[in-house]
Amino acid sequence: MFYREAGDFKTNYADDNQTFPIKFDRYRYYALMLFAFIVVPFLINDYWVNAIFLPFLIYSIAAIGLNILVGYCGQVSLGTGGFMAVGAYACYKLMTSFPEISIFIHVLLAGGVTALVGVLFGLPSLRIKGFYLAVATLAAQFFLVWLFNRVPWFYNYSASGQISAPERTVFGVAVTGPNTSAWATYLFCLVLLTIVGLIARNLTRGMQGRKWMAIRDMDIAAEIIGVNPLKAKLSAFAVSSFFIGVAGALYFSVYLGAVEVGEAFGINQSFLVLFMIIIGGLGSIFGSFAGAAFLVLMPVLLKNVLVGGLGWPTDIAAHLEFLIVGALIIVFLIAEPHGLAQLWRVAKEKLRLWPFPH
Repeated sequence: MFYREAGDFKTNYADDNQTFPIKFDRYRYYALMLFAFIVVPFLINDYWVNAIFLPFLIYSIAAIGLNILVGYCGQVSLGTGGFMAVGAYACYKLMTSFPEISIFIHVLLAGGVTALVGVLFGLPSLRIKGFYLAVATLAAQFFLVWLFNRVPWFYNYSASGQISAPERTVFGVAVTGPNTSAWATYLFCLVLLTIVGLIARNLTRGMQGRKWMAIRDMDIAAEIIGVNPLKAKLSAFAVSSFFIGVAGALYFSVYLGAVEVGEAFGINQSFLVLFMIIIGGLGSIFGSFAGAAFLVLMPVLLKNVLVGGLGWPTDIAAHLEFLIVGALIIVFLIAEPHGLAQLWRVAKEKLRLWPFPH
């Protein structure tokens, strides 16, 4: 009833295959994008940007990248934090070596460097899979963190071992450094997230996405029908690592400003992004957004309600957060493996038929 599908028919294949074939979904998406680009920048302040919007935008990019590898191609990875560190340090070296080049180009090039590293560490996926591949990517996580800690060239021989983002501007407005504006950093990350989301959506709905899903469902059968496992798996690692590298570059340069690799990109970062796609939904771009939103908003909500409102100790609220996340992961893995994305699809189907019974 809410969707008003009567008369919304298609006359060619291109219309039927578009991202939002139902007009109601399409117009709602356009309205949401206009609101995010035009209205939100005038409403937000530093707290909203640093506590909610920037983490959500950046983690959404990382979750989309990991979901392409794990959800669409079926290659388990526990090295997300390490690949984010590659993007961060690549962005730092580019920013300090080529200060005249736009930060936008630096972020994309950092993603490209991470894609090359991801392909290198993705080579074991041609021989191993499942638990063994997870251990191999976990080894990559520890190796990359160790490398950035032990080789002074990566942090420009700084005595502290930290890297700090110098000030860089886009159209004359600072988006990195100490003198940034809330709306500028928000719009910069939003533009990159929009680009990443459109690329990921088109890739997963096209021929490349079908190859990834064929490898995920049964790699031997996929090879028999003509899918090249080498190209499919390595392309998934490359695209996934590119997106994760972009997220790492933004996490360092725009969000934190200064990082130490062991604290910012440790194993906890890898598990956090993995939990996002498990709760949000494997094999779903929308699920990546939903999982990132849930795990960014839940700590803020608990802190404001339990600590600020009820006066609970901070450590108890933090422990409760771990309990909630752990319980939800168990529930979703058992009861609804497709996560929040599947719950949203079911709700939409019921709305399409309401008020008639299903």
